[in-house]
Amino acid sequence: MKSIRNLYLSALVLLLFSCSGQQGTTVGSTPEVEKRVEKLLSQMTLAEKIGQMNQVSAGGEVGNYADALRKGQIGSILNEVDPVKLNEFQRLAVEESRLGIPLLVGRDVIHGFHTIFPIPLGLAATFDPALVEEGARVAASEATAQGVRWTFSPMLDIARDPRWGRIAEGSGEDTYLDARMGEAMVRGYQGTSLDSTSMAACVKHFVGYGAAEGGRDYNSTFLTERQLRNVYLPPFEAAIKAGAMTLMTSFNDNDGVPSTANAFVVKDVLRGEWGFDGLVVTDWDSMGEMIDHGFGEDRKDVAEKAVNAGVDMDMMTFGFLSHLEELVKNGAVSRKSIDNAVRNILRVKVMLGLFEHPYVDVEAAKAVQYAPEHLASAQKSVEESVILLKNSGVLPLKGGQRILVTGPMADAPHDQLGTWVFDGEKAHTVTPLKALQELFPGKVDYVPGLTFSRDKRNNFFDVMAAARRADVVLVFLGEEAILSGEAHSLADLNLKGSQSELLAALKATGKPVVATVMAGRPLTIERDLPNVDAMLYSFHPGTMGGPALANILFGKVNPSGKTPITFLRTVGQAPMYYSHNNTGRPYRGETLLDDIPAEAGQTSLGNTSYYLDYGAYPLFPFGYGLSYTTFAYSGIGLDKEVYKADDTITVTFTLANTGKYDGTEVAQVYIRDLVGSITRPVKELKAFERVSLKAGESRTLTVKIPVQELAFVGLDGVKKVEAGDFQLWVAGDSASGEALSFKVQ
Repeated sequence: MKSIRNLYLSALVLLLFSCSGQQGTTVGSTPEVEKRVEKLLSQMTLAEKIGQMNQVSAGGEVGNYADALRKGQIGSILNEVDPVKLNEFQRLAVEESRLGIPLLVGRDVIHGFHTIFPIPLGLAATFDPALVEEGARVAASEATAQGVRWTFSPMLDIARDPRWGRIAEGSGEDTYLDARMGEAMVRGYQGTSLDSTSMAACVKHFVGYGAAEGGRDYNSTFLTERQLRNVYLPPFEAAIKAGAMTLMTSFNDNDGVPSTANAFVVKDVLRGEWGFDGLVVTDWDSMGEMIDHGFGEDRKDVAEKAVNAGVDMDMMTFGFLSHLEELVKNGAVSRKSIDNAVRNILRVKVMLGLFEHPYVDVEAAKAVQYAPEHLASAQKSVEESVILLKNSGVLPLKGGQRILVTGPMADAPHDQLGTWVFDGEKAHTVTPLKALQELFPGKVDYVPGLTFSRDKRNNFFDVMAAARRADVVLVFLGEEAILSGEAHSLADLNLKGSQSELLAALKATGKPVVATVMAGRPLTIERDLPNVDAMLYSFHPGTMGGPALANILFGKVNPSGKTPITFLRTVGQAPMYYSHNNTGRPYRGETLLDDIPAEAGQTSLGNTSYYLDYGAYPLFPFGYGLSYTTFAYSGIGLDKEVYKADDTITVTFTLANTGKYDGTEVAQVYIRDLVGSITRPVKELKAFERVSLKAGESRTLTVKIPVQELAFVGLDGVKKVEAGDFQLWVAGDSASGEALSFKVQ
């Protein structure tokens, strides 16, 4: 994207889509589709309808499911990607069941299918929705070629605690950025029009899962309705408006109500307020887990509660299949509820064209995987996602130097792919070591030092000896793929094993040390920064991480990634995020621990909100990232001093590349509502744009923000723009810039 005017292109496309005669539906159905659904529904027995509401994991031989498929007892399968087997599954469902209803095949295609892209948190660091959409389109083309027509992505959980392992699967801490990335993924997976390469998106986890208490996966959340509406629900609403065909409930209970039986969020908000007529599926056994929550006595009880809350399909509990017929007969569940659920399932199948094209071409599927253009897109995604956190001037490197490559992530083809990768193959991964050896034959020495991220050693004499022979040391650190993702919460976010000791040993050699961190979350790296001359942060980069990192290290590509989440100094600061509310006693730089005299009196010291030992600020703020060049903002101005609620704010500014290298800056616009009916965040991201400039080039840019973007749910429970005083910043991160003032009347 070259111009700031493209900022709202996606919003315009969304508006046109929503106004294109889709009969008021959110998934884009038509009268013809609805007629087909109703005709088929009228022919179904109650048992066949309930069968459509049952999803099973298809591990094992196809014959194990033959009888159930012939009886119409399975509506969807997941976890099978062999196209030969999938064609046989479909044949049994289409040709040997009474009504011939095809299966909907699902898979966790989270950041690529065979060609693996950076983890979603890394994709968010690009601040490039168009590129993210392109990556989702690549994933869809590879997955659908093998018969997968439904992905359980994007994950739109706002996550502000890096201890939570699933932070890797989302777009970070910010509501606005999360919404833009979610829309992009939906468009990419499903395509601009539904065809054989369209893979139904499933937005998850509905809702609040990222706020799990203590960062412990599956844990409870305690979010008020106002928090849900102002922070956690908007990305889901944006993705639904973008046409997402399905949605998944979450594992957590919020204020005592598990999501899978939460009628308020599913029936009232999703169905009622947003008009969603797509498919709602549980997460894996999340219906059954309500028994452990203490929210239901047995599978019959939780099946009743889930279907009455608006859930359509049960993933791997078998509660619907076992108990719904009885629940309908005794009046606990209405036939209307069953019919509505089956409509939503059939609608997706009809719209995806599964009735016309249930099978795939097995030979053609092979040609799609790892296509050159797919690998190129994956590499570009890495190049835009890498964040430069520190540079003392050693980067970019020059060719012709003797290079030592070391560290546990230098040649880790499996772990480089990251979490939630089921179909990526490490044989296709290009690691940094491989890329550098290809670029500089005979100039690269490799001494791993540590074999994996948790490896521990007492000394590094071999690595230090090799470092003394080198001109520059490139050390690749981080965490293995298994240490982030679902069920992989951590209480300690420092580099694991002896990685910090390795850095200290390398620093002691006196040679320039350049560290690249590959991880699934923002690690606490403050203690390691003094031991490096430069540091790049690459969330697990996927298949093409090696060539992309080599291009950045040697200046072929100028890093432009920005932090999609706050980087903490220590885990004890969690959760910490930029868009927090102010307190009555905001921090103003008061006394820290080392300033307190011995036998100090029992006073409140600074009397403000901060930690005595670590202050009030993070290591790196949201939106932060350096470049090999420098950028300057000037001439920032607004077209008015006072706006009405239906106006549009026009911001103009000049962005200049004041350094020696061509580069790309992510210009960010933040706004603060100074006084509201409820306390408002100190800053909120409202716009961003990637702007590429040649060395010495400057450009005057314009961004337009509808005043309605400032609306929020206030004390009266109504979403609206409140009149008052506001501030606006245009800067390269959330902690920079000078505020402009304006009013809304």
